[in-house]
Amino acid sequence: MSRDFVAYRKHLKEHIARLRKRIPSCITGFGQLHQEGMKAGALDVKQKELIALAIGIVQHCDGCIAFHMHEALSQGATPEEICEAIGVAVVMGGGPALMYAAHAMEALEQFAGTNAPAPTAEGAL
Repeated sequence: MSRDFVAYRKHLKEHIARLRKRIPSCITGFGQLHQEGMKAGALDVKQKELIALAIGIVQHCDGCIAFHMHEALSQGATPEEICEAIGVAVVMGGGPALMYAAHAMEALEQFAGTNAPAPTAEGAL
């Protein structure tokens, strides 16, 4: 079964906007936390997006995969960098993370608009 991650991201953004109207302080607070946590420091924004993507995979969160895949690509992450982050997620999360790694690969292909190359290292996905 396939998920349209581009449409899913848009769908989530619309519903988060509705939540913002109902629980503005909660959503605003989360937004501030996100902005502070994701701004460049010792790690640049691209690196932080790759970390967030890997955590989304390990936590089995398709929404996180959709948002952070989009942002990682927007920050200039290459398919090779993304695939390495996916590989780290699988190492840390095992079989269940592998299932969501497949979701992440699908999202990469959709957001990048291509069939991204698979990693070539032995033992990679």
